[in-house]
Amino acid sequence: MKTGGAQSDPLPRLLVFGGGWLGKAAAREAVRRGGAAALTSRDPGRRAALTTDGFEAMDPDDPAALDAAVADATALLVTAPPESDGCPGLKRLLPALTRTGAFPDWIGYVSSTAVYGDRAGGWAFEDDPLHAASLEGARRVRAERDWLDAGRGMGLTVQIFRLPALYGPGRSPIDRIRDGTARIVRKPGQVFNRIHVDDAVAGLFASMARPHPGRAYTLCDDEPAPADLVMEGAARRLGLPRPPEVDLDDPSVSDAMRRFYLDSKRLSNARAKAELGWRPRYPTWREGLEAMLADADT
Repeated sequence: MKTGGAQSDPLPRLLVFGGGWLGKAAAREAVRRGGAAALTSRDPGRRAALTTDGFEAMDPDDPAALDAAVADATALLVTAPPESDGCPGLKRLLPALTRTGAFPDWIGYVSSTAVYGDRAGGWAFEDDPLHAASLEGARRVRAERDWLDAGRGMGLTVQIFRLPALYGPGRSPIDRIRDGTARIVRKPGQVFNRIHVDDAVAGLFASMARPHPGRAYTLCDDEPAPADLVMEGAARRLGLPRPPEVDLDDPSVSDAMRRFYLDSKRLSNARAKAELGWRPRYPTWREGLEAMLADADT
């Protein structure tokens, strides 16, 4: 994990509610800094894999195990997506905090830039009204509100992190082009931001070092760009044929990708830069893809 951060920062004891890709990346960074990390997962197989990777792993529906982890943590990170009845992390962590009397230094809730809805290519800022255009986005809006309300009600340092599409080793246009699953969907005027997983983790740890209770941050790269431009650029860089072009309603286009195309917006990361001292190591998709290609060659 190539993230920055002052080594003089207190060693984090991080509990991640959600053992997915971003959660594991954050856990690895906590350990790299000399701290410790634990993650939750309902899936026994995933918990076994996390344990094999050297992390403590627990079932979030095991109150005793969750209480012990909460009591030991200096920071809580919630990466699990919201469900129909709200954020599963909120429903389990708040009772654990109450039972144990724990008071972590920092709580981060990972949300999505889907909360902004469609801006027809315009800019979106953290204090703009939220107009989610999808069910997922609406659930994120609710989860954000519930976490911020809980923070105010319990005196907790809660911050919100709105992320666009994540990419990184194993999950990028490079990988999709190489395995033959890449598709080009053209939608004139459509633009998005992205963020490399390492930059997302760096933003989270920058916030731990400079917490601002109740604040929301958009963590993204510096260059909004159409998805077709990125895919074509990646193919050229690899020296491979351009992926096939399909319509948005083509059966090969996943539901998640269709939701992705509901919104067109440019995202500002100015607040994170100004308040957290954070800068993306990979300011555009070009630097991100070049770094992955360089790593693959070493």
